[in-house]
Amino acid sequence: MAHKTKRAAACLLTATIFFTGMGMTAQASVLPGGGVSLALSNGNKLEDVAANKSSLPIESVIESIPLVESAASAKEPTEEDVFRHLVIAQVNSYVNVRSLPSEEGEVLGKLYDNSVGTFISEENGWYQISSGSVTGYVKAEYCVTGEAAVEIAKQVGKRLATVTTETLYVRQEPNTECNIIGMVPQADELIVLEEGDGWVKVDVEEGQGWVSGDYVTLHSEFIQAESREEEERRLAKEAEERRKAQAAAQAAAAAQAATQATQNTEAQEPVTYTVTGGSEMGQAVAEYGLQFVGNPYVYGGSSLTNGTDCSGFVMSVYANFGVSLPHNDAADRSQGYAVDGLANAQPGDIICYSGHVALYIGGGQIVHASNSRTGIIVSNADYRQILAIRRIF
Repeated sequence: MAHKTKRAAACLLTATIFFTGMGMTAQASVLPGGGVSLALSNGNKLEDVAANKSSLPIESVIESIPLVESAASAKEPTEEDVFRHLVIAQVNSYVNVRSLPSEEGEVLGKLYDNSVGTFISEENGWYQISSGSVTGYVKAEYCVTGEAAVEIAKQVGKRLATVTTETLYVRQEPNTECNIIGMVPQADELIVLEEGDGWVKVDVEEGQGWVSGDYVTLHSEFIQAESREEEERRLAKEAEERRKAQAAAQAAAAAQAATQATQNTEAQEPVTYTVTGGSEMGQAVAEYGLQFVGNPYVYGGSSLTNGTDCSGFVMSVYANFGVSLPHNDAADRSQGYAVDGLANAQPGDIICYSGHVALYIGGGQIVHASNSRTGIIVSNADYRQILAIRRIF
């Protein structure tokens, strides 16, 4: 690889890049959890790779450093220029980030599979990178950079549009004369399907539609490294949350039993759903949410009985268990910690979609406040592309 250290140092940037028109800035961001799926292709022995991948880190907010081009070049950097300066891990689980370009160096953190760092320099088969709050060295044989990183970056990065106006219309076609299929609130993050001619095609609960590029900010997101300190804090937080969850689940179960005992036994039997697997607390959350199936959807609402929208539903269900969540589906993507794919989801997990959020109930199903036509319903979790899965307990 023909990187020059002096040039690379001038090209530090964050792994979350925001593009607006032909301009480009770097901005700090909280990133979502991602999967661990790609196997090491070169077949080398993973001396620096751990086998445990039971959970993924909570991604950290990083300080932004703008991309700086050479003073001799007046050309605006392209997205591919940015991707060439990324270092992307390609391993079974993670590669250690060390303090020195040697296996004798102290382990500072972990760069998970498909996670991204920013190239600084190369030394004796090691890349010096900056990723999240970690700056150190990773073995080059377990990562790609330069031209090899361009295509992988397009595959592993999430291309998102963040809504910048109070309420944004999603239209059937890319013009203001066509039908409006839905609305999304400010700060919502939508999966980008297509870009061009001042319009962006996105995926929302009502289907695929178009939004004006004047009212969104486009950016690509990548998972970054987790430091040892961040990992320790995450594991301690998870243990404490599980302890609290057990106590809350017992209290919720007792309250539910008391409520059921006072109900009219002659009332018509409701449709029931089975909640299986996961933690006791997660099951309690899922079962509580299922009580409100059939109740109305109200945009901006948070009442489980009189009407709520998707994030209001998740927020209000968790509030019953003493957990405070934001009334915003984009913000829900940074709550708790990441779960590696639907196959590892458990009841009570938050399933995040583009412009939508739901609660997993097990068996490949979710309960959610879908839209004004259906209200609160149960659906298959994979009915749309899943953006992230977060676990609170």
